[in-house]
Amino acid sequence: MTPPTRLPATGDRSGAVLARLQLMVTRKLDGLLQGDYAGLLPGPGSEAGESREYRPGDDVRRMDWPVTARTTTPHVRRTVADRELETWLAVDLSASLDFGTGQWLKRDVVVAAAAALVHLTVRGGNRIGAVVGTGAALPAQTGRWRSGPPATGAGTLRRLPARAGRKEAQGLLRAIAGTEIRPGRSDLGALIDMLNRPPRRRGVAVVISDFLAPPQQWGRPLRKLRVRHDVLAIEVVDPRELELPDVGVLPVVDPETGELHEVQTADPSLRRRYADAAAAQRGAVATELRVAGAAHLRLRTDRDWLLDMVRFVAAQRHARTRGTTR
Repeated sequence: MTPPTRLPATGDRSGAVLARLQLMVTRKLDGLLQGDYAGLLPGPGSEAGESREYRPGDDVRRMDWPVTARTTTPHVRRTVADRELETWLAVDLSASLDFGTGQWLKRDVVVAAAAALVHLTVRGGNRIGAVVGTGAALPAQTGRWRSGPPATGAGTLRRLPARAGRKEAQGLLRAIAGTEIRPGRSDLGALIDMLNRPPRRRGVAVVISDFLAPPQQWGRPLRKLRVRHDVLAIEVVDPRELELPDVGVLPVVDPETGELHEVQTADPSLRRRYADAAAAQRGAVATELRVAGAAHLRLRTDRDWLLDMVRFVAAQRHARTRGTTR
């Protein structure tokens, strides 16, 4: 597959670039969706339907207790697809995203993933909104998309209200792509918690981040989010975050603090310890996401992110279809 067009890391995203990205995404991913109203996580909707007898593997949260009490046989309530799907994105644009040694910066992959989700879900009256976190105060916003009140603590969070229509979706995407990354780290836990307030009807919530924040910071808000919504976590990583190359003395700068460090990568024991620590960190992230019940998609800056998304959607469909065929 030909690598997708790289998005600019900074500055304005032109309409031509976004149009090409939309065409590429819809051409590759359309047809993998389950019906007109399913999204990247295919499955049942939330509207109540008829009851049927319980079968092993059914979601116990859909137990129909009145029918179970009357018949003395466990029953579950079937659900039908919602005619309108509401999708919310939690987009983490901390300073650590302004890094990349592969084909793209991590920021590029974040924006590209958001674009894919926007173009896949804005159909049939579906609404899509976003909350965006960055490391410092954002410049004043103009036009239709406006920033909310500044949050206290580390970084700044803003909410882009959910609206239907392709024109509104393009405005949402331009607002995300145009967000300036500032030094510092946003509070990922607070960013995810913004999707819990105010409570909304069941929908899809997508968290896009490099998940470098400690799992204890964002794990609980994510579990709370999963109670009501289908959750997809998109983890963006760079190969240099997983292992160090043997290139001698390597000067590195912490993008969040600006601190400069020199690392002697010729030391094999240091490279081994680094790889072990990175594997443990990513393992802790995967474990926390699994405990929260979130679907997990990892995108890398040195891989074709679109191909990885295609494979993820296909695997989700296959798993759901196999699980419902009895």
